[in-house]
Amino acid sequence: METGLSNRVALVTGASGAIGRATALHLAAEGASVAVSWYTNHNGALDVVGAITRAGGRACAIHLDHHGPSTMPGVIEEIAERLGPVSALIANAVQWPSFDTDEIGGLTTSLAVNTVGPLALIDAALPAMRASGWGRIVVVSTDIVAQPMAGPLAYATAKGALETAARVLAVREARHGILTNIVRPGFTLTDKALAAPFLGPEAVAAESAKTPTGRICTPEDVATAVTYLASAANGHVNGQTVSLAGGRELVRG
Repeated sequence: METGLSNRVALVTGASGAIGRATALHLAAEGASVAVSWYTNHNGALDVVGAITRAGGRACAIHLDHHGPSTMPGVIEEIAERLGPVSALIANAVQWPSFDTDEIGGLTTSLAVNTVGPLALIDAALPAMRASGWGRIVVVSTDIVAQPMAGPLAYATAKGALETAARVLAVREARHGILTNIVRPGFTLTDKALAAPFLGPEAVAAESAKTPTGRICTPEDVATAVTYLASAANGHVNGQTVSLAGGRELVRG
């Protein structure tokens, strides 16, 4: 399958972590130059950059703070100077919920970081995509938007808002050659998820048993789907939500 990612520049936010790292490595393996964004884990981002460059690819680490939407144009400009204009943007970075009792305060923070920040970044990248007549935007969401669970109200609400915005972008930007899609992982086997109060090893085993594929999602599962949607191999999938829950959403209980 020809992905057409050679000589393209991809920005993967939150690329120092599990899903972002796997995605960055997949895109680089297909020939893309990759901007690896980080917020707190600089060493993790440098490790991803090192893995890409040792394999003969091009990559750079970029500090990105979703709390500051006004800084997003500068981030896009820096990437353009170092690698070239961004033509594929994977909005993967996320701030996990605090699970405290201040739901409204948590919602305000979550909307700022998980909705407004990514949208400001996308908005900053759109002019170059429009000018070139080609672009791909992939939003990494969560299946709790469709199957709510007790606890992460702020997180689910912010991700739901981001999904709605992505669908608007899909309709609005397709005439410029820009396709926008959403991937919605289920429980995903990462260190952070295993440490979260709503998952953990026992929940992994229970969810695996209820999932038709017999396991939960992995970062590689997400990276494979994102790489297709972010590539020229995807010529007509637009405004869609791809479930990566292994069919779990089809099973009751």
